[in-house]
Amino acid sequence: MLSLLTAALLTIPDPAGDARGDGGYVLPTRPALTQDALDLRSLSAQPQGSGMQFTVAFGQMGNPWNAPSGYSAGVTDIFVKTGFGGQMALADTGLRVRGAGGWQYHLRVTGFTSSLEGVAEDGSGLHPLAAPTVKVAGTSLVIDAAIPPGNYAYWVTNAVYTPLSSDGVLRPTQSAGATALQVGRADAPVPVDVLAPEGDNGAYIDHTVAPLGETRNTATLILAGVGLLGLLVTLVATVAVWRRTR
Repeated sequence: MLSLLTAALLTIPDPAGDARGDGGYVLPTRPALTQDALDLRSLSAQPQGSGMQFTVAFGQMGNPWNAPSGYSAGVTDIFVKTGFGGQMALADTGLRVRGAGGWQYHLRVTGFTSSLEGVAEDGSGLHPLAAPTVKVAGTSLVIDAAIPPGNYAYWVTNAVYTPLSSDGVLRPTQSAGATALQVGRADAPVPVDVLAPEGDNGAYIDHTVAPLGETRNTATLILAGVGLLGLLVTLVATVAVWRRTR
């Protein structure tokens, strides 16, 4: 109930025209793929029933592999920070969390599959959760996921999709080719675009990404405040009773 009361609509914009990694990524030409189809423009997050709904907007809705969903240009990853601790590596993207604290939930969406995994409460690792539902709305993906409603922080990345890899991700290579994602350095991160403010190129410099959104766990802070208030009330009542009995 507390999460429902404190959750609110959040929209995080991303600069247009930056879906080429560090600026030197060369996108594959077979099948034809536009930069706009991979270009993140914004993330919106809001409570939806007992879960969360995410809307990821792109410059264009691309479907080069003719997926029934109408979307097959990219592999979109959303990492959600809901509390303290968490995973620091942003899965297999080649990126890490910048600063302290990591993510508790990871969504991955392609035009053919979607998945959600969460960090076990005992810290023993990751466990699969119910797959999100995904639909195309204009130039956006609308994703409903079984994540408790709340105000959270996010990391969002977008990579190139290919049906020729086991996980659907086209990884960068220094080799040229019509079907290759060509890059200039061997350790280049997998995503071609990362949700980040204008001028923040850390993902392609030191391979770190800052969280965006509610970077503090508001629900936890409220609960802590309520607990302190209760302790104070108990202390005052105890002192009052002690004075009356003297």
